Amino acid sequence: MDYSNDKRTVLTLDGGGTNFVFSAIQGNQEVVSPITFPSYGSDLKRCLETINEGFWQVSKQLKKRPQAISFAFPGPADYQNGIIGDLANLPGFRGGVALGPMLEEIFQMPVFINNDGDLFAYGEAISGFLPMVNEMLKKAGSQKQYKNLIGITLGTGFGGGLVRNSELVIGDNGAAGEIWVVRSKLYPHSFSEECISIRAVKRVFAEHCPECATKDLSPKDIFEIANGQRNGHRQAALEAFRQLGESIGEALATALTLFDGLVVIGGGLANAWPFFLPETVKELNGTIEKIDGQPVERMEIGAFNLEDETDTRKFIEGKVSTIKVPFSGKEISYDGMKRTGIGITRLGTSRAVSIGAYAFALHKIDKNR
Repeated sequence: MDYSNDKRTVLTLDGGGTNFVFSAIQGNQEVVSPITFPSYGSDLKRCLETINEGFWQVSKQLKKRPQAISFAFPGPADYQNGIIGDLANLPGFRGGVALGPMLEEIFQMPVFINNDGDLFAYGEAISGFLPMVNEMLKKAGSQKQYKNLIGITLGTGFGGGLVRNSELVIGDNGAAGEIWVVRSKLYPHSFSEECISIRAVKRVFAEHCPECATKDLSPKDIFEIANGQRNGHRQAALEAFRQLGESIGEALATALTLFDGLVVIGGGLANAWPFFLPETVKELNGTIEKIDGQPVERMEIGAFNLEDETDTRKFIEGKVSTIKVPFSGKEISYDGMKRTGIGITRLGTSRAVSIGAYAFALHKIDKNR
């Protein structure tokens, strides 16, 4: 499913707590100058009027009528029905707001709303990480090909999305891929986002460098300290990202056990992968225990860091052998290595979300014809 040469246009919105950025996508590319308005998140009437105005302003820049509106919006929400719930960063939304049906009535076109984790995963499955890995395997002569992808985003929160065989997995309640709420390994009474987010990196750094707590350093600052580009408590910075990696590994182990596929990572913290990704893969390839203390493999499959050259080579090679067919003279090729590859976004998080929103809308339109 490739919409890179499609001539249809879809209106998009990057919805945040501070600003709304409106645009239009055609053939996986922006075709207008984006328009930014304040979100007015505490005033529902003004916020909704702003959303309408933003889409009207973008529509005026287009030569042809767009096919749909498709965008990411914060949750909780009933995304399938376009109903937005009580939002923390847009407090004007309370009690359920029928945003999708409102836009459909005003603009007389299909409207699709998802969360950013879903659309990030979908974009990477359509045009990013998934086809890149499959092409890499194909060029190496491997028979292995992947159809499933888990996408996670690391930033203010911990988001996720699932794609199975070119279809976004939404779930019966629109709640599939909500990985943020799986239990934390480091703090079993809490949920994983408490250890996988910007606030988590800042908290752990401050815990290991008490004198740094008042400096309010950003994750970028902490990354530069870990990387030796900036003066500071390097061990505290390294520990902050190590704990991040370990926590991601445990959350992904749960996800991969239930949904077998590749994993792609995006979001604001993704650029720090040299300091957390090795720990994530180590955790995935670690052990868990029986009641008597005997260790067993944490997962049935092995995990490989596709940002590492050695791991990538092992991932591509697999464990191929030739075996005989019983009671026959035939022989067949057998790859006995069950494995997943984990890597960083190939499109960039924002572009992946835009491509995901575009592809999701066109796929739904084509499917319903």
